[in-house]
Amino acid sequence: MNQTQAALRNEVRELAKVAFHRKLISGYADGGDINEYQIIYQGKPRHISLEQTRLLLIDLLYRNQIY
Repeated sequence: MNQTQAALRNEVRELAKVAFHRKLISGYADGGDINEYQIIYQGKPRHISLEQTRLLLIDLLYRNQIY
């Protein structure tokens, strides 16, 4: 894992932690693949790329902040 991927994984982990504590997701963990992350959203586990996970979590947190 290169430095950029490690930084992205750390950012995703922090975003997931915040989203979990705000009850926007039900759980989170490292994915089976090094480029994946797992979140439990709307009751379903989802294995998605780190980049897509980051965007999803930012969107969830942003929408939660507005409403």
